[in-house]
Amino acid sequence: MSCSLERRRSWINPHHQQLSVRRQCRLLGLAPASYYYVPQPESAQNLRYLRMLDEEYTRHPFYGVRKMTVWMQQQGHGVGPKRVRRLLRAMGLMAVYAKPRLSLNPLYHRRFPYLLKGVTIVRPNQVWSTDITYIRLRGGFVYLAAVLDWYSRYVLAWELSISLEADFCVAVLERALAAQRPEIFNTDQGVQFTSATFQAPLLAAQVRLSMDGRGRAFDNIFVERLWRSVKYEEVYLKDYRDVAEARHSLAQYFPFYNERRIHQALDYRTPKSVHFAAQ
Repeated sequence: MSCSLERRRSWINPHHQQLSVRRQCRLLGLAPASYYYVPQPESAQNLRYLRMLDEEYTRHPFYGVRKMTVWMQQQGHGVGPKRVRRLLRAMGLMAVYAKPRLSLNPLYHRRFPYLLKGVTIVRPNQVWSTDITYIRLRGGFVYLAAVLDWYSRYVLAWELSISLEADFCVAVLERALAAQRPEIFNTDQGVQFTSATFQAPLLAAQVRLSMDGRGRAFDNIFVERLWRSVKYEEVYLKDYRDVAEARHSLAQYFPFYNERRIHQALDYRTPKSVHFAAQ
């Protein structure tokens, strides 16, 4: 079943007259223990470490676990590689360098070659891409996904989620496709993007799929630049209390980014003016 764990849990009715919770779990392909499991929040110390690692990764995305561990220790924190590795994974962060193909996604996760090497981007909707980044809150964190047009840097859609399940990535994609359609759609090889659920709307729209080389986040450089802008201009300047405040604040930032923030690479024009100029 391709539905997320959160969605399947929401379908269970503990007061059902005929089906027990255990029976409902079996029918939904869900382990009963996962229904009753209540995630434990990160400690205040780990939240502080998450913030530090996020900021250092934004500055130096080529730092892996070893360098991050040394850097943390140089800042005076007695943290080991096991904790650093777990925290980086919690944020969905991976150092940017080519890695051996030691493990692959399951066979039902379909991968596509990178189509953009040497390609000149000359018009809106020629290439879109998407990615996920970590957004810190005062007492936790959420994930942000966005769809970006490479030519204009225009953000076509975005969404927040408390988990890395594929559902919210699909929701962002469908929202972007409702208005326009790209020729090529580029992603990394994360399980959210290699899933049939994510790829189906693109293939149905006859969009060509492209995927970064493994461990090569800079194949998707324009989204990486977007994340730096979002974090330095918005997230790091504020201290979101909760998901609602993060959503409200980002809902103000992205219109600013699209409609009023000028880009040197766009000859000091805004993404919106470039994106819709030729349409």
